Amino acid sequence: MTARLRRTALGFAVIGAALFAALATGIASSAASTKSAPSWARRGPYSPVIRPRNFVLTIDNPYFPLEPGTAFHYKGVSGEAVQTDDMVVTHQTKEVLGVICTVVRDTVSEHGRPIERTFDWYAQDKLGNVWYMGEDSLELRNGHFVRADDSWEGGVDGGKPGIIMPAHPTAGDVYRQEYYPPGGALDQARVLGAGASITVPDGAFERSLVTLEWSPVEPQLEKKYYVAGIGEVQEHLVQGGRERFELVRVTH
Repeated sequence: MTARLRRTALGFAVIGAALFAALATGIASSAASTKSAPSWARRGPYSPVIRPRNFVLTIDNPYFPLEPGTAFHYKGVSGEAVQTDDMVVTHQTKEVLGVICTVVRDTVSEHGRPIERTFDWYAQDKLGNVWYMGEDSLELRNGHFVRADDSWEGGVDGGKPGIIMPAHPTAGDVYRQEYYPPGGALDQARVLGAGASITVPDGAFERSLVTLEWSPVEPQLEKKYYVAGIGEVQEHLVQGGRERFELVRVTH
């Protein structure tokens, strides 16, 4: 979803189980990724169906609401570095594959200085699935922001959108979040199910939704926690490194 790990709606795929069956079949294979892939990882062709008429302008999925003007502020660590991450839902839009997407600006900073900035494009279909349509990722090099190789856009150079949050996430669901092999944007996720109560600087919550993310490009497993009505409140690596971020506050 976000720029934190250089990761992390245009069209309407199939309804219900058929939708997830289509999304779950696409993950690029390689000798390296095969060895590190979790048991639930999928391989094979990936061809999501995108129909602009099946999308809406408002993103109000309970676990991934994006109301323009809202900002989510996170704090955590990546390796040994203390970082902040500010995710701002802008009033800007971008058309991708004929779908009007909401533009989200995600800025990662160290010592108050931005080191990564990503413009993510999201859209929601009529069923309530939130699609990830692409991203323009910038990283700091020699004091200047330059476009990162994993920037991609649905419909351009083989880039294909994926689902960032299902309408009705159910334990066991596996779905492709993005697909752009040339840039290594190949994230996919699995819904683990309902989690126990969770406490972060923003507050204490009795219930959460837990997902697990993985990419063949990065041999890591990342667990994320979402709270209905808010969105993501915590994420941390459970394999492949040290990284943890928690929601500090939400502003409007």
